[in-house]
Amino acid sequence: MFDRGVTERDVHLASQRIKPLATRTPLIRSQALSDTVEASVYLKLESLQETGSFKVRGAANRMVTLTAKEKERGVITVSTGNHGRAVSYVAQRLDISATICIPEGVPRNKVEAIWRLGAEVAVCGTTYDEAEDSAPRLARERGLTMVNPYDDPFVIAGQGTIGMEILEDLPEVDTVLVPVGGGGLISGIGLALKSARADARLIGVSMDRAPVMYHSLKAGRPVRMPEEDTLADALVGGIGQDNQYTFRLSQKFVDDFVLVSDEEIAAAMAFALEELHLVVEGGGAVGIAALLHGKLKEVGRNVVVVVSGGNVDSEALLEIAQGSQGPRPGR
Repeated sequence: MFDRGVTERDVHLASQRIKPLATRTPLIRSQALSDTVEASVYLKLESLQETGSFKVRGAANRMVTLTAKEKERGVITVSTGNHGRAVSYVAQRLDISATICIPEGVPRNKVEAIWRLGAEVAVCGTTYDEAEDSAPRLARERGLTMVNPYDDPFVIAGQGTIGMEILEDLPEVDTVLVPVGGGGLISGIGLALKSARADARLIGVSMDRAPVMYHSLKAGRPVRMPEEDTLADALVGGIGQDNQYTFRLSQKFVDDFVLVSDEEIAAAMAFALEELHLVVEGGGAVGIAALLHGKLKEVGRNVVVVVSGGNVDSEALLEIAQGSQGPRPGR
């Protein structure tokens, strides 16, 4: 057992549970990125996952384990878009009612995607932290089950299936770059990765605008920070003052943590579109940005970048593609 409540076995069980609901995404080698950093670079394309992000893995693993009474009453969660979309999708597939608490300012394309899946959307405050504080109250009032977006052992185990797939497809992996918001993704991947390859390096990547987990790890405790607008909107928000899992798992498994600017994220999104022919959202592009802009002290030989999502507004993507002056290999 690696941590109270979450084990390597839980990840393997999750991989079986979520098969009907989640896709086993491809791991592809990027020649353009490999040439840029002089290493073999692979992309784990969770942008091609059901609902366009990795979040469906954790949501599915949590929701398939609900009791019959919990399914009958329904679920609730808090989200800046991707987790809400994943919960809505799984709820629709399992015939469960879902309520999604969101803060003001969530991109319209993500809100509309939640509506289309039949979930109720409740705007709960102006910031993610306010929405996160409101969701448990609504859960109690309505008798709903909370599907925590990151700090839940079933959610963490579900996200950990990404790490398991990486190891199956690339046993020689020595470095994995993972986007970090609340820490559920990197905690799950760390659990799977380190159980098999203790020497592999796990690198957290976040935006430099209010990176809560980064500063929490620096402080040695969960901290709260004022939110800032960023292209990496999927990574916005706190980790909860009463964090039970992801903070300690991140302390245990994360070897290094780097930050990228919005300008670097925009350049990475444009690079992904033009050089890799991939649509990647800001939060999903932070690992690419870290490589392109030399953020790692040591790159490694066999590097995996987790591309965590591809849910970006088409107009915003066009603006980024036209305006970015990011690096281009071979030019």
